[in-house]
Amino acid sequence: MVGWSTSRSGNCWDNAAMESFFSLLKTERIARKVYRSRNHARADVFDYIECFYNPIGRHSTIGYKSPIDVEREAGVA
Repeated sequence: MVGWSTSRSGNCWDNAAMESFFSLLKTERIARKVYRSRNHARADVFDYIECFYNPIGRHSTIGYKSPIDVEREAGVA
């Protein structure tokens, strides 16, 4: 995650969201881990995003609830 911008040109708020995500990823998942290979690191990051962060991680934009909880409350899940 070094050296490139994740925002649209002239929009500093895009980058703030990505910086927040990368901070959580580093703190909650990869801090102090040593991966055997790049493929192991990719698999672990994928698992974090698809199995934790997206479905059950608590998000401030939805009242610090998980997306699954919000869907259950709405009767969607």
